[in-house]
This record gives sequence, structure tokens and C-alpha cells, in this order.
Amino acid sequence: MDEEHESSYKQEETPRYHGRDVAVVRARLAQALAVLGSATPSLESYANARQGKYHLATLKERIAGRPLAEVEIVDMREEFRQTHTNVPISRRLAEEMQAQIGSGAQTMILLNRRGYSWFLLCRSCGESIRCVNCSISLTYHRREHRLVCHYCGYATGLPTRCPACDSEYLYYVGEGTEKIEQKLSELFPGARVERLDRDVARRRGQFQRILSAFRRGEIDILVGTQLIAKGHDFPGVTLVGVVSADLGLALPDFRAAERTFQLLTQAAGRAGRGDAPGRVLVQTFFPEHYAIRLAAEQNYEGFFSKEMRFRRLMHYPPSTALANVIAQHAKLEQAARVAAEIGRFFARPEVSSQSLKVLGPSPAPLARIEGRYRIQFLLKAGSRARLNQVLRQLAEECDRQGVAPQSVMIDMDPMSLM
Repeated sequence: MDEEHESSYKQEETPRYHGRDVAVVRARLAQALAVLGSATPSLESYANARQGKYHLATLKERIAGRPLAEVEIVDMREEFRQTHTNVPISRRLAEEMQAQIGSGAQTMILLNRRGYSWFLLCRSCGESIRCVNCSISLTYHRREHRLVCHYCGYATGLPTRCPACDSEYLYYVGEGTEKIEQKLSELFPGARVERLDRDVARRRGQFQRILSAFRRGEIDILVGTQLIAKGHDFPGVTLVGVVSADLGLALPDFRAAERTFQLLTQAAGRAGRGDAPGRVLVQTFFPEHYAIRLAAEQNYEGFFSKEMRFRRLMHYPPSTALANVIAQHAKLEQAARVAAEIGRFFARPEVSSQSLKVLGPSPAPLARIEGRYRIQFLLKAGSRARLNQVLRQLAEECDRQGVAPQSVMIDMDPMSLM
């Protein structure tokens, strides 16, 4: 299984399972060999290797002895102090890209956020235009000239005035891949710039067309999300620029640092895969963060040791078994009733114990998705068997109480707590 750390292997709808774990169990049942490959293994898999559950095989060097790309961190705070402007492309990155174009080499620019702007903000009252179904702001997509929800797909036209206060002072906040593509086309008018993200990839034939054209050297600069960061081999790429490298660190999820480290390390691996050495420029407002610093060093062992200290201290996987239980319903009152039933179950003496810790109930970080209100419980246990037993008892209790199956979401080993 290639890129075994990928969260997309986790099935997020019922039945919920992780493809990697299924592959490992399936191989064991068949007395076969399962090979999990990754330059940035999940902490769970690497911990299993450390404990002797897996055999660890390490590739000590790149093919043909090629060196790892040289990584440079660009402090965007210092960029702002010197230029007094908030620009997505630093002077250092622009200078390197200009040199690339002059030499005929290719560049990849990674920004893990699609769309043109993050959201539309009213400068008078501070309100943003939000989704009618989800508790999240809508993203501006310039090509469609619409505001779109990336969770439920709801879309609406652009307002000329604020729906809340009728002000005309609306402001587009942040930049996505669509805006970066436009900015680079303006900055380098002679360069061939293309974009590859989910919006482009869903158009028929575009994904393969762009990748093939880039591989043939017909594109000078390729802008994209994580779609371009992992698994591709482009020998002509000698420069990778990462915009807003710290974007994912602000998410209220215990895997935020791990995902950031993996994405940056994988992106750095795209540079210098041919005969010419590679360079990576990482733009960030948080250069001291260990995930960014250790990704720049391409130091997985250092990151694993640092992150595992936090996981053990805060009782998160792989040091602890974790489950995410969500009560959800289109009516908030009904979601609260289901959460109360679940809370009463967890409060029973035969369920609650020192070996099981229950956090919640509390609103989920995304308190409403696709029209359903969501109230969250997090369960932590030192014993996976104990946690599985409690979750089975919960499912049986909900069935006895007549709680609709769709009103309770039980996710063992969640990949996201959002």
C-alpha cells in the first residue's frame, strides 16, 4: 500500500473503516505479506514498527544517490516588516521563480486551499457570508463567479451588499489556488502557468492533460493543492514553493501538526528528482513551529519523537485508543436529546471508569454540516478492547431507546475530529 499515511484511505461514511488496517488484517488472515510504503509514515504505523509489530525497512538514499532538496524557510513576518504589504508570493520566491523561467526549469507552487478567496467579509459589521446548511463561511470561486461551500456543495451568487447590515463594503479575505494562479500569470506574463486542484480535476480529461503536459515540459509553473504534492515524479522540477505552509496548524485537531509535516515533506520530495539538484522555499508566519522546522530538515525521526511526547501527554493515538461519537439531527433540540441519552449511558457506573475518559458533550468544531447539528463526545481508553466493548454497548443502548441509527455517528480511530 503506497502512501499508507494518506487520510483518504479512511472511509468516512458507514461502514467506517481504514483501508490500511483492512489490508494488514487481510494479509494476516491469508498469511501473506503486507507492505506499507511512505516517506512520512503515520505515527500509528511507525509506532507499530518501533514496538516490533511491523518490520521496518528504510531506504537510506534517493535513487541514483541523488541528494535531498535543499529547503529554505521564508519568514513572512519579516517580509511584511520590510515591504509593509501582505502579498502571497515573497520577494525571495519571486526571485527564484524568475531564475527558473530564465533557465527553462520548472516550478511547482503548493497552496492547500482551493478557490480564489477564503471568504467574503463585511468591513462594516464583521459578518461573513455563510453556508445555509453548514456552520462555515462560503469560499469565493472566481471562474464560476459564485460563493461555494466545500462541505455540502451549496452555492450562491455574489451579493453586492451585506445581507446583514446592507453595507457596500465587502472584502475578499485570503487567497486560494485560483488567486495564486492569477497572481503568477500577472507576475510572469511570459510564463506558462496552470493550476491543478479538485475544481480543475473534476473537469473531464483535465487531470491527465495537465499532468502529461507538465511532464513533457509544456508548463513552466504548476500551482496546486495536495493533489500535486504526493507521489508524482517530474524530473524537470527543481523548485518547489509552499505558500501559507502553516495553514493547517490552526485547525482544532490533534493531527494538525502531523498533517502539516507530512504535506511539507512530501512537497519537498517533488524537487530535484532529475539530474539537477532541487530547492524548496517554505513561506510561513510560524517558522519556529516544530512541524515546519523539522519538515525543512526532512527529519522524520525528530518529528516522531517530538509529536509522540504531545500525544502521550494529552492521551491521543497512537498512545491511546480514541473514538469520536457524534449526536446529529436536523433539529438542534433533537440532537441535544440524543446527546443527553448518550451522556446518561456514559455516566453509568458500569461504563464510567478510570480506564475510560469521556470528553463532552460539546458542539463539534463544525457544529452543523449538511443541515445537521452535531454534538460531540470524545472517548479515550488505554485498552482498545475496552473501548470497543463500550461502543458496542452504546450502539445496543441507542437501539433499545429507539434512537435512529442516522442520529448517532460512531467513529473508531477517527482521522479528523472536525
